[in-house]
Parts: sequence; structure tokens; C-alpha cells
Amino acid sequence: MIIGEDEKLLELKQFHLLKEGFEVLKFTSLYELEQDLKDISLILINDINPNIDGMNFIEYVREKESNVPIIFLAENLCEKGIAQAFANGADDCLIKPFGLVELLCRIKALLKRTYGFTQEKLIYENIIMDLSQRTCTIDEVEIELTKLEFDLLSFFIQHKNMILEREYILDSVWHDSSMKKRTINVSVNRLLKKIDPVNKYGYFTAIRGIGYRFG
Repeated sequence: MIIGEDEKLLELKQFHLLKEGFEVLKFTSLYELEQDLKDISLILINDINPNIDGMNFIEYVREKESNVPIIFLAENLCEKGIAQAFANGADDCLIKPFGLVELLCRIKALLKRTYGFTQEKLIYENIIMDLSQRTCTIDEVEIELTKLEFDLLSFFIQHKNMILEREYILDSVWHDSSMKKRTINVSVNRLLKKIDPVNKYGYFTAIRGIGYRFG
């Protein structure tokens, strides 16, 4: 979960977290957060936020007797400020500017310390994808997927219920938005023949002139 951030930077962080297999939620108020606090595995809180004060937010979460790990993303924070963030209940603190690789490493390390695992599985209804073993099971039956099919399915599950433009899919999975859009149609059809050959589950919806929605 990410709270408070410049919109472009937030989208960039969200994109990279999704690629790593994390489900990302964005909140702009404490009320929204309180509804889902029990279902959150980790919180990224930005110190510059017009709606939520970062330091007070950390204290607020701990007052709710929540042990969810919190990483505080701070700008120009002095040693005293860093000490205060930890005193309020933060588990880690990153000073801007920092690289996305470092952020991902800290997230994985904190999740492992807290829960003994990192995000290794994607689950959607009857589909289970093991990201570390690169296996896919549907109704407890293992399905053989090519590397491309595995990457494509995991991408759609990470973006479930979202309308995705073909250019975005090509850029995210093929890393080349200039490829022919028909490439996606062919690949999705091949994938469907393996995971839902008789269209029993209706995983995909083609959005005419735009792309696809999964879920």
C-alpha cells in the first residue's frame, strides 16, 4: 500500500511493484485506510502529503494496535527526524532521492523479516501462479505455459479488473509498444486455449478499439 506521493512518482512505484508481483492499493485519507488496514501487508508512507501527516500517520497506525510493517519515505529529514519516525513506529526509513531497486529490496527484506515470506504467488479465483517456481495451476491441475504466456497471465492477474490498452500491454510484457497490436490478440488466444479452452470461466473481455480486461 502506498500513501501520499506525487502522482507520477506514485504511478512509477506502483508499476514496478506490480511487476514484482505485489498487489498495490493507494489511499488518500485515514478513513479509506481504516477500512482495509487488517488486509494490508506493508505500508509505504510519504512525508509530503497534503491530507496526511506522515509522522502522525505512523503513530495513528500503531495506536490501532496494528503491527503492519511501515516504510517511511522522507525528504531532507535530519537524524532527529529519522529517530522520531522510528520512535513513532516506523520499521524502516528511506531518504529521497533513492532508487527503485533499493526500495524493492527493502520491501522484500521487511516482508521476509515480518512474515517469513515475500510475494511469491499470485492467486485469482481458481488460478495459482508460483512466481519463484514459474508454475501455474488451475483447479489444482498444473498448466504448461511458455515464458511469454506465463509473463502475460501474471501481468493480467496483477492488473485484474482494469481496462488495459494494447500499447501498455506490449510495453509491459514485450517491452516494445511499437509491435503490431495483433500480436496481443494471437498471444491471448493461445493462452486461453490452455487455461480456459471452452470459455468456462470467461477470464478475458476484449474491449473493442482499446485492449483487454482480465476478471
